[in-house]
Amino acid sequence: MSRIAVGTPDFKRSNRAMFFGGFSCFALLYCVQPLMPLLAHEFALTPAQSSLSLSISTGALALSLLVSSVISDRFGRKPIMVAAMAVAALMTLACAFADGYGQLLALRALLGLALGGMPAIAMAYLGEEIEPASLGLSMGLYISGSAFGGMFGRLFASTLSDFLSWRVAMAVIGVAGVLAAAEFWRSLPASRHFRPGAGGLRGLAGGLRQHFGDAGLPWLFALAFLLMGCFVSAYNFIGFRLLGAPFGLRQGVVGAISFLYLLGIFSSVWAGKLADRLGRRGVLWLVMSVMAAGLVLTLSGSLIVIVAGMALYTFGFFASHSITSSWVGRRARPPQALASALYLFFYYLGSSVVGWLAGILWAWGGWNGVVALLGALLGCALLIARRLRCLAPLEPAQALAPAS
Repeated sequence: MSRIAVGTPDFKRSNRAMFFGGFSCFALLYCVQPLMPLLAHEFALTPAQSSLSLSISTGALALSLLVSSVISDRFGRKPIMVAAMAVAALMTLACAFADGYGQLLALRALLGLALGGMPAIAMAYLGEEIEPASLGLSMGLYISGSAFGGMFGRLFASTLSDFLSWRVAMAVIGVAGVLAAAEFWRSLPASRHFRPGAGGLRGLAGGLRQHFGDAGLPWLFALAFLLMGCFVSAYNFIGFRLLGAPFGLRQGVVGAISFLYLLGIFSSVWAGKLADRLGRRGVLWLVMSVMAAGLVLTLSGSLIVIVAGMALYTFGFFASHSITSSWVGRRARPPQALASALYLFFYYLGSSVVGWLAGILWAWGGWNGVVALLGALLGCALLIARRLRCLAPLEPAQALAPAS
């Protein structure tokens, strides 16, 4: 049975579903990011403590990814993804009625655990169902949905909290998540190339040996940790900088910086197409360099230059993530869902760990301290990208071979 190709009805349906899936995942996960200053004020928290509202979700998500991937390799992709989106949306609704910060953190942790059933399995589904020549485009469209969801969640939460309250914002975004789950279930074609794996701890151990023994996948996992950690940390604390002196912007105005995610919607699709045409090795380090250049610009005292720097930073991140995630899909041998889960485990672990470290650097040196940390980590990421330029591609027979 042939795989889904560009121009077919199933290609349009699958991409529409994955756009809504990426939208929901990022909107539900990151809607609290612009609300951190408000949470800090209401619950008498430090900036580092308020950042736990995001870090606890990404940490829980990272832990649940591996379990979810093993379950999906046994029982299939679509049902688990639909359930994950629906439960996460309901947890977001519940956050609107939290009595205290501890309860809010508990609900956000449950949200992260639920969302573990979405992103890695979505990557595995695309790797199984989409023809290889179109995978970069399809993955780029999925990530563009993530970018749109991140923008919508941040912008909508910030605007509603400015005029109403953060609780109303969480409730509205939770409802949007329920609707996105319904559209995902309606649109996504059933799997045609899924083959149940052995599953269980034995299957997990064999898959771990398989993927960490590969010459390229561990480096791609490391890139996921570094890139996502850097990206989330910048957006965690840019709000604190712009709300304070000398800028003193309103919450709604600071939230408008999320419009920069529109650049991510474009860059993820553009980079996916470019990587399909020119190869991932030659494109990855270029878009990562754009991200690093944007970070340097944010050190300026000019608001216009800071926004331009964040624009480049956002453009470079989504382009880099599109390339690295599709590279995992192209390179991973069975069990593919575990490879995707490992990539996203390190992706969200980076968000949690680096986001926490950035809070310490913020307390020590403000924005300059955050930039120093992120600059060092991006330097490491560029060295990895340089190493990956020499990675030999798998032969077709290798790519199809299961783990032993």
